[in-house]
Amino acid sequence: MQLRRFQACIFAILLAAFSGAASRAYAEAALLVDAATGKVLHAENATYPWYPASVTKLMTTYTTLKAIREGKVTLDTLITVTPEAAAERPTKMGFKIGTTLTIDNALKMMLVKSANDIAVALAQGVGGSVDGFAEMMNDNARLLGMTQTHYVNPNGLPDDRQYTSARDLAILARGLIRDFPQYDPYWHISSIRYGRRVYHNYNTLIDRYPGADGMKTGFICASGFNLVATATRNGKRLIAVVLGSYSSAVRAQKAAQLLEAGFNSSSLAWLTPSLGTVDQLKPIDAAPPNLREEMCGGHRRKPPSEENDEEQASNGDSEPNYNISALKAANVKFVLSSTPIISPEPVIVFTGPKDNPDKIEQTATPVKKVKKKVAKPKAEAKADQADSNGDAAAKPAAKKPHKKPAAKKQPKKDQAASAAQ
Repeated sequence: MQLRRFQACIFAILLAAFSGAASRAYAEAALLVDAATGKVLHAENATYPWYPASVTKLMTTYTTLKAIREGKVTLDTLITVTPEAAAERPTKMGFKIGTTLTIDNALKMMLVKSANDIAVALAQGVGGSVDGFAEMMNDNARLLGMTQTHYVNPNGLPDDRQYTSARDLAILARGLIRDFPQYDPYWHISSIRYGRRVYHNYNTLIDRYPGADGMKTGFICASGFNLVATATRNGKRLIAVVLGSYSSAVRAQKAAQLLEAGFNSSSLAWLTPSLGTVDQLKPIDAAPPNLREEMCGGHRRKPPSEENDEEQASNGDSEPNYNISALKAANVKFVLSSTPIISPEPVIVFTGPKDNPDKIEQTATPVKKVKKKVAKPKAEAKADQADSNGDAAAKPAAKKPHKKPAAKKQPKKDQAASAAQ
């Protein structure tokens, strides 16, 4: 009995050496699994139900690749951005209704940019409808042994009926690695380029942790910051699942800590207790925790998201969470490099068919016409500026320059709307 207690302390000591054992007022889930054997190396709330957020897109990927394997579609099959897809909330690519793209490009955009509109386009193109595709996702989850998972959409946008667990996400990650090894590069693309725009993967381990090779991040207020991460060293591949972190930076560091402890504990494997395999973990019958107040309450300077992740440190420091001060406040040890250790060239993506891609409208950097300067009344000059911002109605009549028109608050033109959100 004493030996087993001693064994149980070993991995915790190793993990604490990297983490600093930070405490929060809400629960988090963490799991570390050997990808080849399914052996559980560390588990914390691993079978507690959780809202998956965008890690849902891993099952969207699995379901799409399975449809390719069964000959239903190919990587070059064109899918279409429907009104339903275009109406999805960010993050998104923001393509116009009717835009077509190959499944190959769609997968890259979805996994790197975490594009919700592209996930719906894939679901409709592969499954005929979102509901039909969700049924395919649930069928695959059952076949994989994901007993704590249910899907209703392909992108992970908030829905109380969509849930999973760290256990099930590790099973899914193993399924992707085992069943589709030829597609492994998809889940560790560092960045993509669409025209002049470059989109970097939200999984910062890919550039900053040695051996990182997957997989997907996720965030909604109810779930907190989620991550399924994989890394390989000396032929050994590990899967780390972190759910409910307070920020993307803390999420990434905690996943790196798990992986680091796993790789460094190999020489002491005989001392660590046996936790069985991931499929043997016993599910907990409970409702998923709702972290909305903790994640998106009034204590934040700005509402957090994958694209806007800014937090206030617990010591009152208002610096963005990627800065050192906020991570120190969270008592998280630095495992990731603060700058990329590798900088691969972005993968080119495009819309349209493979053999005849669409021409990309370069709206990100518009070319301004050079005009001869002519003195104008102040009111007319302001109106011209408003017109250039997309509000032609604000331009006053030139016949009455002496009468100052009522000022209108002009919205800034969203330059990203035509290419990305």
